[in-house]
Amino acid sequence: MADPTTNTLKGPEDATITVRVIKSLFYRNVKPLVLHHVNLKQTTIADLRAIVKQEISTKPAWKAYRTAQIDTVKLYTVAHGHKTTNLIINLEEDSELYPASEDQTLAEWGIENETEISMFKKAEYNEFVLNPTETKW
Repeated sequence: MADPTTNTLKGPEDATITVRVIKSLFYRNVKPLVLHHVNLKQTTIADLRAIVKQEISTKPAWKAYRTAQIDTVKLYTVAHGHKTTNLIINLEEDSELYPASEDQTLAEWGIENETEISMFKKAEYNEFVLNPTETKW
């Protein structure tokens, strides 16, 4: 029998996920927030957003991100899945990369252990996809 992949070693009641908080797509400002012991069956998209905002507003390491306007979540990658070629955000427009609603649980969205999710400002993303190679310094 083959060894199980790491994304199946933990059940959905005790997952580790990474939230990639993107302050600016054009300046490539992204900081990962690793969340341990997340119950994917109970945590909704709204809950995840509240957890991230709480972390940003209370932890000193996140001071530079307190002005970040994050209003959208999008799947970046799942463990052992295909990786995007863009290092800042997954540019695929598949509807399944976005959750259906704020009340949807992470498990219902298809999130599993070791998944990476991006949080960012939707208006900036819409501008960024028009020319993803443009950077500002």
